[in-house]
Amino acid sequence: MEKTQVLEQVTQLWNAHIPFNQLLGFTITRMDPQESEIQFQWKHDLMGNPVQKILHGGVIASVLDMVGGVVAAANIIENLPELNDTIIHEKLTRMSTIDLRTDFLRPGRGERFIATARIIRKGSKVAVARMELHNQKGTHIAFGTGTYIVG
Repeated sequence: MEKTQVLEQVTQLWNAHIPFNQLLGFTITRMDPQESEIQFQWKHDLMGNPVQKILHGGVIASVLDMVGGVVAAANIIENLPELNDTIIHEKLTRMSTIDLRTDFLRPGRGERFIATARIIRKGSKVAVARMELHNQKGTHIAFGTGTYIVG
């Protein structure tokens, strides 16, 4: 099996079987070791301020954490010496967030939101990702830095 096939399978699995992401409407649209992406639509349930009709800060932090985890997972898969279901499952189930910093730049207004992430540094045990959230107009809403256990 090719690494691109594994990334596609993991994307499909995570989109279909992570209840929290389904609740928030997150869809992984790209899982790649260079840059990963999650998109979601505005919905009333994600509102943090009913007067301004903006995203809740927890939704913003959650999508940044998730997209950082997606790019970290893609890097794990990219660096595996061999691809088999047991090793992939073992590596991905041990991955977790160590630290997350979110910087809110603007109110979360928009109809559709796009979160992207890139790896800043990856070692044998820890990866650090840089994440950004924009709306459909390209307005930069927030950025974050996430640290993940990857080994």
